[in-house]
Amino acid sequence: MIISTAFPPEEGIGNYVFGLSQQLIRKGHQVTIFTRGSFPKVKKEKIDGISVVKAPFFPLYPLYVHLHEVMLNSVFQKMEDEFDLVHIHSPLCPMVKTRLPIVATIHTPMMIDTQMRYDEAGDVHSKIEHLMGRTISYHFEQKLIERAEKITTVSYSVRDELESYGLDKQSIEVIGNGVDEQVFLPSGARSDTPLILYTGRIDYRKGLYDLIESSRYICEMHPDAQFIITGKGHLLEKLQTRVKVLGLSDHFDFAGFVSKSDLIRLYQQATIYVLPSHYEGLPTVLLEAMACGAPVVATAVSGTLDVIEDGVNGLLVPSKQPMKIADAVHGILADRSLQHQLSENARKTIQQKFTWDIISDSYLRIYEGLQ
Repeated sequence: MIISTAFPPEEGIGNYVFGLSQQLIRKGHQVTIFTRGSFPKVKKEKIDGISVVKAPFFPLYPLYVHLHEVMLNSVFQKMEDEFDLVHIHSPLCPMVKTRLPIVATIHTPMMIDTQMRYDEAGDVHSKIEHLMGRTISYHFEQKLIERAEKITTVSYSVRDELESYGLDKQSIEVIGNGVDEQVFLPSGARSDTPLILYTGRIDYRKGLYDLIESSRYICEMHPDAQFIITGKGHLLEKLQTRVKVLGLSDHFDFAGFVSKSDLIRLYQQATIYVLPSHYEGLPTVLLEAMACGAPVVATAVSGTLDVIEDGVNGLLVPSKQPMKIADAVHGILADRSLQHQLSENARKTIQQKFTWDIISDSYLRIYEGLQ
């Protein structure tokens, strides 16, 4: 496996590769993850049974991906004979020179992602990101697409977006995302007072301003409502300021990055999990919340539509409409039978479609077809 993010994981793609790798090892296979390390030495270690190789990394923007590619190839060439195939997870992932078959999983097309960030933020930083996405990032993605024997994605929306890269979507296999349902599971410890949870990156496209605006109306209808926002990101201070201006600071806890065990506890306690995103691939956090039986309110965007059936295993609302979020949250809080129905069906959805056992079997079928 090749990724470009920190390991142990702190975000979606890292968690995806971690979950998949663990399941493949349980099924008798050997997995090595190549990722970024720190200057100047190669670092090899075992993390929860997974072999991890961290190549030297220089955070020299915008050349860091090129430099990572050089360093990673230097390490990989010495180990290539140990492997049967290479599985690369985009975005911003370096290419390796290899005679082995390559499987590519496109989690988020960078041209689409950076365009949306620029449309949302419109600032200098997002403009630079957008420019890099259309040049450097696109170059690496295109190289990966041309070299890969098999291309997979996490959702049908990402598959459709890849048509802009000149791909025939019929040649792309949608595998989905997974969660360890034996670890992320209900506990029967739901909060007695309304506890509304968001987990994930603190970013424009996550729709957190919409959630905060919705809280004004939610707190009017449910004065004891509490909101917990976990995660890191450059919008954190702006969101905290907006909450303060609205006079709702007593209702919000910005918890920052939390450990896996604390995250599971929050999912288990949450009365409602809200995902107000403007765009998603197929969010791991949504699957985790559902596995823990949290009733879900989510925006009807992209990969979320692969998972949520409105009124059955969650409630879908239009994006960028805080009042619709407030109405959906109120509807669940006011109806205990609906809470129970959404909770039960959310858990069943994960068990039937989105476990790592199911996802890893799909990948093994692909791997074996390339031998």
